[in-house]
Parts: sequence; structure tokens; C-alpha cells
Amino acid sequence: MPSTPVDFLKVSDNVSKIRHRILSAGSGKVQLIAVTKGFGIDAIAAASLAKCDGIGENYAQELLQKYEKDGTFKGQKVERLPVHFVGQLQSNKVTGVLDVVNFWQTIDRISLIKELSKTMSAQARQVFVQVNSTGEPTKGGCALNSVEGLCESAQKAGLEVVGLMTIGPTNGTVTECQKAFTQVRRLADKLGLAECSMGMSDDYECAIGCGSTMVRIGSGIFGARPTLGPTVGIA
Repeated sequence: MPSTPVDFLKVSDNVSKIRHRILSAGSGKVQLIAVTKGFGIDAIAAASLAKCDGIGENYAQELLQKYEKDGTFKGQKVERLPVHFVGQLQSNKVTGVLDVVNFWQTIDRISLIKELSKTMSAQARQVFVQVNSTGEPTKGGCALNSVEGLCESAQKAGLEVVGLMTIGPTNGTVTECQKAFTQVRRLADKLGLAECSMGMSDDYECAIGCGSTMVRIGSGIFGARPTLGPTVGIA
């Protein structure tokens, strides 16, 4: 059974409202990454037409259903937005999506750095180090005290560390969110990294107030995620 088609006009309206709230929440340019996990490729087309800054995907297999092997977008003649891999990354999945992913946001261990450095092309070496800023065992990311060493290891391996990424606390208070996001922003500043990928549909305004330069939003743009998995057909 196919998933519910994406409403292109609704997506455009949601993106416009989010852009306005982003401007109200902080100063400077904040990139809007549309997370299309669970949606078909019509969601990617809608995000492109709505002028989002990039696409976020969580699963390698799902990503390959939406893009050709050469990295071109299947089925729609719309602008090809940069693709950010924002899910937990398995080393054995890297090669399959190498020509599709532009930014890898979940680098959190040495073994993954070694695998990426062996397989990445020069065009796909931009990475974010993921930080577990809340200490929750269910979240990916390295500990705060491991970030500097991991960044150094990635750079020595030939990867370009462009920023840090974190996920805010689950059901956290405003104070808890601010603590997590502020720690990561300060650490990025200490390391001379310009980008901070922080904030999702429920907490992006708080993250922007703490210095986020990139927010990753799914349901806030597309509505409730389909429960039966994505369809790759164009609606």
C-alpha cells in the first residue's frame, strides 16, 4: 500500500512559516535540512521546490530507492539539493551511498573514520562529528570529552570536519535543551568549526537561540511520518 502523497502546497507553506520562525529565533543564516525519512521521493521534490537547503536521510537502503547510482534524483526534474546522511551509519553501508551523500553528519567513532577515509571520494569528505550532549544511551554520538580527539583523527585521515551535530534531549525541558545545545556550540567555537547542526521539529527555535547554524526538520515540514514505510513512486 503506498504512503500518503505529499501536499506540495502545504510543504511550501510550512517551509515559509519555519523560515519566518528561524529568523525570529536568532541572527545569521540557518540552513533548513528537510528530513525525508519514511516519505517517498515526492517529498524530496517538494522540499526542492520549496527551496530548502538540503535533504536529510537516515537509512542507506531507503536513500538508494530515491536516487540513481550516479547520485541523480529519480523521477523528477527538480534542483538536486545536497544530501545529508543523518542516521546511524554502518561501515558496510558507506560504499553503496558514496555517490549520493554530500555531508555525513553522524561520525562518532574511530572505526567509522577509518572506513570513510578508505572509501570516500574527494567530493564526499565533508563530515560532522556527532556529539551525545545529553548522555542518553539511546542516542548516537561521542562523549563531549572525546570530540576534540575525534576531530583530530578525522582530519589526519583526510576528512574535512565542517562542524558538530547533536540531538537534543528526549522530552527535555527548555533548560535541558539549552544546556545541551550551548555545550556543543561552545565546543565548536573552541575547535574553530563554523557549523552546528542542532535542532529538530520540536526544539529548533531553542537550538537556534543557542547558536545552531543548521536545523533538521521532518514532521514540521511534511506532517506525520507514514507508518508503513516509504513509497518511491511519484505521487
